[in-house]
Amino acid sequence: MDTALEEKRLQEITALCKNRGFIFQSSEIYGGLRSAYDYGPLGVELKRNIINEWWRDMVYSRQNVVGLDASIIMHPKVWEASGHRAGFADPLVDCLICKERFRADKAPKKIAGEAVTIQLADKGKAKEALDFIEKNLSLQLTRNKKNIEGAVASERGYVCLNCNSPFLSEERQFNLMFRSFMGPVDPMEEVANAVENGNFEGLKGKDLRQAMEKILNPSTVFLRPETAQAMFVQFNNIQRSMSLKLPFGIAQAGKSFRNEITTRYFIFRSCEFEQMEMEFFCHPDEDDQWLDFWKKERMNWWHRYANKPENFKFRQHSPDELAHYSKDCYDVEYKFPWGWDELEGIANRTNYDLKKHEEASGKRLQYRDPESGEMYFPHVIEPAAGATRAVLAYLDDALDQDEIPDSKGELQKRTVLRLHPRLAPYKVAILPLLRKEGMPEKASQVADQFFQAGINARYDEVNAIGKRYRRHDEIGTPYCITIDQDTIEDNTVTIRDRDTTKQERISIEEAVDIVKNRLAEG
Repeated sequence: MDTALEEKRLQEITALCKNRGFIFQSSEIYGGLRSAYDYGPLGVELKRNIINEWWRDMVYSRQNVVGLDASIIMHPKVWEASGHRAGFADPLVDCLICKERFRADKAPKKIAGEAVTIQLADKGKAKEALDFIEKNLSLQLTRNKKNIEGAVASERGYVCLNCNSPFLSEERQFNLMFRSFMGPVDPMEEVANAVENGNFEGLKGKDLRQAMEKILNPSTVFLRPETAQAMFVQFNNIQRSMSLKLPFGIAQAGKSFRNEITTRYFIFRSCEFEQMEMEFFCHPDEDDQWLDFWKKERMNWWHRYANKPENFKFRQHSPDELAHYSKDCYDVEYKFPWGWDELEGIANRTNYDLKKHEEASGKRLQYRDPESGEMYFPHVIEPAAGATRAVLAYLDDALDQDEIPDSKGELQKRTVLRLHPRLAPYKVAILPLLRKEGMPEKASQVADQFFQAGINARYDEVNAIGKRYRRHDEIGTPYCITIDQDTIEDNTVTIRDRDTTKQERISIEEAVDIVKNRLAEG
């Protein structure tokens, strides 16, 4: 996609999120914190609605799936056994031109020797970059407005994902887990004492780091980088306490933390995010068929709430990109403004995790078949979706512009967020036509009826009725109920549909049931 269009679309989404109370930059009054976001009144509702719909489909609609809400901080040995502590790192690269830091495995691929055009933000940046290249890299390239031409891709086979430059630093490993410390004593005090006592004298580099780690390790803990491991660690407790027979699943939705390097594309990749994961345990001979089953189930779920289901697709992992524990894996990808990218991974993790945790803990994590008595490690199919990414995908899917007639019959542009009604933050807006003649009081009574029915409603009396309609169109409210003079006389109201703008007259007594039925129908 054209970079300008990509940026414009993201700017539209970001502006909507800030101006209408969906998502704000964290700690904004202090300059913000990169890759950290706060979900405002509407954003928290949208995200919770997505998670609730996932939970309803994965847990409440199935007899063989149960839930778990595990601690964010787990025993450090969990992450040693899973391989996260030793290997959960990404290759980190710095662009020598624009200074962007990014993951090498996420960079645009190029063939060695292929011509590339370096794209800077403006002519001034391009001139500075050209001077840098001539002085530090001894290369003679040419500038064309804000672009630099004449460069070629290097042997490493990728370029900067920000400016398309092939001039990059060497790759370095970057640990993605957030470290913290547990216990009343600050371990840094012990490190300071060791320095004062000369315990580190003569140590350098790796030896010095190891000596310091020896002091820090006893109190070191990590914020979980994924929710999955708790479901493996608690496999026995859940299976026995709930008397579960294979196949069965354990589902969990919650926060994970990764010290991300590349933090572009708004909330798509952030340091703190929410996952919706399920580990489905099955007999090893049945893993292929269950992978096919969950592929279909999960894609159907994404399509259910989408306006444009064609913007969702599967991408199978090639053998060289499969995780070491994975037999097969498919990504559900969405066509974001910048192109296709991952929303969910559906992986066959085999029995890797249960075996590793049994080896490390010494506790048996095998399953005994109650009929045959056979003991074995179940294989695991893992549908792992990003709730945070789902928010961004469904916002992009829903954000639209069209033209509708105003009170004079003239076409006017409007911004409308065509969220699925069950995902919408507010299901219905209650609008008194005027702030007099008993209309606000009557509207407040109607709003209370929706609250009592468990339907999230919004009482709104600010601005003219037309502006209020547009405001609720823009935040995705599927229905608006207007209380007017006729309401006072005959107890009827007008209900307006967001997408069609069609209005119809109904009685107050049936308003809650009508909205409830439409929400159920989706």
